[in-house]
Amino acid sequence: MSEIEGARVFREAWIAGVLRHFPGEPKPSYVTPWEDTPQWERDAAGAVCEQVRQLLTVSGGHAARLTREQKGRFVATCWTAQMYKHFEDPKPGYVADWSGLPEWQRETDSDIFEAIEEAAK
Repeated sequence: MSEIEGARVFREAWIAGVLRHFPGEPKPSYVTPWEDTPQWERDAAGAVCEQVRQLLTVSGGHAARLTREQKGRFVATCWTAQMYKHFEDPKPGYVADWSGLPEWQRETDSDIFEAIEEAAK
């Protein structure tokens, strides 16, 4: 899987997770199709996907045994690092710790890890 393919897997899993878990009507930017996603966001998604893939590889596939929460926390932490990379002063919501994320976002992050895991098989 190329970085672009990985970024698309990430974005598609994000949109699916938002549609599944977000309470009410999500903001349009949460479900922006790939073609309209800003380049910084595509780059960040690709980087996080690659980090998940590397974790699966270096663990010999045993990262699949992580709990759903651990998987989501990993995605959230990787995403936070990307926000610091792409923004000098990111919005607090972009860099919130796991406990500060809304439930829908935690569930979506867990979904993202699992989608990457499935695509990497």
